[in-house]
Amino acid sequence: MVVGSIAGDVLPPDDVVVTALRAGDETMFATLLDTWSHGMLRVARSYVSTDHSAEEVVQDTWLAVIDGIDGFEGRSSVKTWVYRILVNTAKKRGLRESRTLPWSAFERDGQPSGGHGPPMTGRAEFTAAWPTPEGEALAAEARGLIAEALSRLPLRQRVVITLRDVEGCTSDEVCDILEISAANQRVLLHRARTAVRGWLAGYYESVKQPD
Repeated sequence: MVVGSIAGDVLPPDDVVVTALRAGDETMFATLLDTWSHGMLRVARSYVSTDHSAEEVVQDTWLAVIDGIDGFEGRSSVKTWVYRILVNTAKKRGLRESRTLPWSAFERDGQPSGGHGPPMTGRAEFTAAWPTPEGEALAAEARGLIAEALSRLPLRQRVVITLRDVEGCTSDEVCDILEISAANQRVLLHRARTAVRGWLAGYYESVKQPD
């Protein structure tokens, strides 16, 4: 169900990336922006209320990367490190936003009441992660349904499934980025996949035509 790869096949090894960033290599920085920023926006949008806020989170993350690259110790991959900065930045921004909105607008996990999380924007170019036997037209609808289903998930489930099944992170990388246990990651991912598959199954059932 993986859509992308956190390893970033188009990028050189991490030591080359780090050396280039520390030297102020603008080409390398631009390559990272082009390769990772769309995925970072998807993850950031899970925590904040608007596309604009997500864009600011990503911008702040890149500024923190530039400021902190000299202190990068290589205990994780560069992308895992960047995404951890992103998540921490997005969490802080989401918390600030929650303090400016009525408490009734939020459930315990920060998800807007009524079961609807932040909408997935057009930036999220979802490949159909589950089978779509009804054909190409239905597959296009299914991609929209997947986006809607992900937006309905509780925050932690939404972030885990986005990292695993949209961004292509491994379970170890997700645990490192979100600072959660392997068991917790498995439970959150299982619940998220089960919910999304359930919504998709209901969709397919509803569009079936009588024989």
